[in-house]
Amino acid sequence: MTPESGILSETGTKTDQEIWEPKMVRVILHNDDYTTMDFVIDVLISVFHKPAAEAMQIMLDIHKKGKGICGVYTYDIAATKVAQVHELAMRREFPLKCSLEEA
Repeated sequence: MTPESGILSETGTKTDQEIWEPKMVRVILHNDDYTTMDFVIDVLISVFHKPAAEAMQIMLDIHKKGKGICGVYTYDIAATKVAQVHELAMRREFPLKCSLEEA
């Protein structure tokens, strides 16, 4: 039976199966006057698993435009990444701000 045709219930009648799509959000890093560019690149590589060249480009967007998109994730994963960024920044005493916005 294909997913489009529905599923058979215990009584043998066909029912439609509702598919739930998880909410997707963007993770955004914001520019500030204190966090170093090197630290931002390190965060992009370690938390968001970006290659060095892409991390450099995102860091430049953050520096020039005031913010940069780190990625689009389900809400739970995105919230975890925001917490990881804030924890790393706090340990290094940087005021780096990371936020979520709807995708």
